[in-house]
Amino acid sequence: MKILKKILSVLLRVVISFAILIFLFKQIDRQALFGILSHANMPLLVIAFLFFFLNYAFCLFRWEMLLRGAGIRLSLKRVIISIAGGNFFNLFLPSTIGGDVMRSLDLAAHTKRPHEVVATVFLDRLSGYTGLVIVAGLAIFFGWNLLQEKSILLSFVIIASILAAILVVLFNRFLYSKINRLLHTPTAGKIRHALIDLHHEMHIFRHHKGILANSVILSVLIQAVSPLTFYLIALSLGIKVNIIYFFVFLPMIGAITLLPISIGGLGLRDATTIYFFAKVGVSKDLAFAMSLVAFFFIFIYAILGGLVYVLTVRHRRIQHHPSRQIHRPYHP
Repeated sequence: MKILKKILSVLLRVVISFAILIFLFKQIDRQALFGILSHANMPLLVIAFLFFFLNYAFCLFRWEMLLRGAGIRLSLKRVIISIAGGNFFNLFLPSTIGGDVMRSLDLAAHTKRPHEVVATVFLDRLSGYTGLVIVAGLAIFFGWNLLQEKSILLSFVIIASILAAILVVLFNRFLYSKINRLLHTPTAGKIRHALIDLHHEMHIFRHHKGILANSVILSVLIQAVSPLTFYLIALSLGIKVNIIYFFVFLPMIGAITLLPISIGGLGLRDATTIYFFAKVGVSKDLAFAMSLVAFFFIFIYAILGGLVYVLTVRHRRIQHHPSRQIHRPYHP
């Protein structure tokens, strides 16, 4: 029954993604879209593609740093394999959460330390979200004279509030203990245990404030590279708007595509790109073309990640991680 529910859940997300895409294709001039893509500036696209790679490199080093902070010592090659697999599965699983689950399972099985691995993946995602809010906040602050759009400000307030709520629940002992008590019900057993384990492992990082700070710094760089990549894609397609809009809109688009209602953010990313860039005069055809090129970049890197993951199956099976489970005292 559980397997059937999971299959139906995935199918529903596939349907949602393709329904959005079909709707968007009906709203645009397809001939104009293909004309825009066929006349793109290739040198600029190549530069944008290389810029896009920086994000993957920064993400790799951020996670590897968090793993070391949790006491999990792995070769860079092994971390690359795991994160490559995660990038591949992001294409087929809900949002980017699916890829996080797969890399968690991969390294948890390899290290025999599932709680620590899950905590590093969660912190990796949380620091990324923190960087997203920081970049968006700075962009809105410095570019408000150009924007002055209440819906943008409202979107930022929502994503910032979500981040604040998560941080308070995880790092405020009083509120955490209150929520923990509320979850003392038979139906909330798994959720409660998962929250306790996550809080336990994240508590370990209280002695690694430098790692957490560096993780956020890397996240800010990652969230800054993404708008720059989109800006280069836009220039290659003949779109000329102020770069500040990319620093405001891309974090919003990224936050929305995190919602687990589509496959790899497909459809949702395109719709939000059209919606936000329409506010600064970019036509639907151009905005959709920009989003499709960005997805093509994601697709290429995901396929390369899949090849790395598949070609190292034998290597992963015969490899044994020497570290043993370490039990740390927990003092909430």
